[in-house]
Amino acid sequence: MSEKDNIPYKTYLTEEEIPKAWYNIRAEMKTAHRPILHPGTHKPVTEDDLRPVFCDELVRQELNDKDSYIEIPAPVLDFYRMYRPSPLIRARFLERVLQTPARIYYKYEGGNTSGSHKLNSAIAQAYYAKTQGLKGVTTETGAGQWGAALSMACGYFDLDCRVYMVRISAEQKPYRKIIMETYGANVTPSPSNTTNIGRKMLKENPNATGSLGCAISEAVEVAVSTDGYRYTLGSVLNQVLIHQSVIGLEAKAALAKYGEYPDILIGCAGGGSNLGGLMAPFMADKLAGKRSPRFIAVEPASCPSMTRGKFAYDFCDTGMLTPLAKMYTLGASFIPSSNHAGGLRYHGMSPILSQLYHDGYLDEARAVEQTDVFEAAKLFAKSEGLLPAPESAHAIRVAVDEALKCKESGEEKTILFGLTGTGYFDLTAYAQHNDGVMEDYIPTDEDLARGFAGLPDVSDVE
Repeated sequence: MSEKDNIPYKTYLTEEEIPKAWYNIRAEMKTAHRPILHPGTHKPVTEDDLRPVFCDELVRQELNDKDSYIEIPAPVLDFYRMYRPSPLIRARFLERVLQTPARIYYKYEGGNTSGSHKLNSAIAQAYYAKTQGLKGVTTETGAGQWGAALSMACGYFDLDCRVYMVRISAEQKPYRKIIMETYGANVTPSPSNTTNIGRKMLKENPNATGSLGCAISEAVEVAVSTDGYRYTLGSVLNQVLIHQSVIGLEAKAALAKYGEYPDILIGCAGGGSNLGGLMAPFMADKLAGKRSPRFIAVEPASCPSMTRGKFAYDFCDTGMLTPLAKMYTLGASFIPSSNHAGGLRYHGMSPILSQLYHDGYLDEARAVEQTDVFEAAKLFAKSEGLLPAPESAHAIRVAVDEALKCKESGEEKTILFGLTGTGYFDLTAYAQHNDGVMEDYIPTDEDLARGFAGLPDVSDVE
């Protein structure tokens, strides 16, 4: 028996071992992070440019490329203690079912009412809004996990919260809307008639199912036009990846207790928050020339920003109100199919992850189809006893595939993936898979070309 077989099923850090500072991977990157550009001038944005949109401290974090670590404020750390540290779990039952020599670990972030990792950043953003004296915040949400998390955080700090929820997700996941409203949030399906951008989109397509890019446009419009409000985002931005680094910092410390280190690190990738947070301290090792895992980003084949997108400057929203970011993108006008991984239906990818992928530090991006994803989700549920969110199940799909490769080769690799949340509000999707009516959709080259045609011309800064 190997000493690795003695590792417990669940590993928890102590409360005192919760990280006291977030890790800012941008400060360690070898290639200069491409600046965010003002949408009108195409010049790098300044703090003054961003202050009408974001809280002042979040603006500073967004542009911070100097400080490797940023102290977690005491009130945020106190809130973290409600649900952190989260468990690192050895997937022993899945290993047995697969008959693999691989050791599979997952960092489980679903142990809070929002059901996901999103609360790690939501509570930080709400705290900074409260300390600035704001009345409230606006945001968008896809699957509803971010909206639920921000609603919880705003309820805790007594802030008004206005959420624009992608219309198809609001229809597919009504109970997440109820959670948000229970915490006091105002939830509006997007596109809506409450904003100029929404009315324009509905005029063009009255039956629009919506997208994260569309919902972002509506939330930004309301934030910049309402006194005492700022906009918040649950993924993509540098500030969000900073906050989510608590996931990877905890995972690395928990593995170190047993002398473990991942050979492969896997995360689902929509906007990049969960993968960016999980891999941050391990990527630091790679950037420093030390031992590091093979990093795999997993995205839906229906919204393949990394595997089929372009590395280009693009708007972060469909309405083209936001600054431009250099990222892998399908074009701000690309509207993904109404697949069930609502949190991954975004046209672009985190600028940090995009740059790391472009430079070869993030080793691989892999696109998977949703029927294959749900097969892996159900296998995981049967073996590990947790019903995963469709977003998380993308990572499970590839973790299973990599474990089966180890079975074929006999290699005893260590695999780590992020289980970002639960799937208990995604039962419509599970029902469709169970009934055999779930369909896969892969955009054609012509579909992608229409999105690429709308990319802004920023040749003057390239």
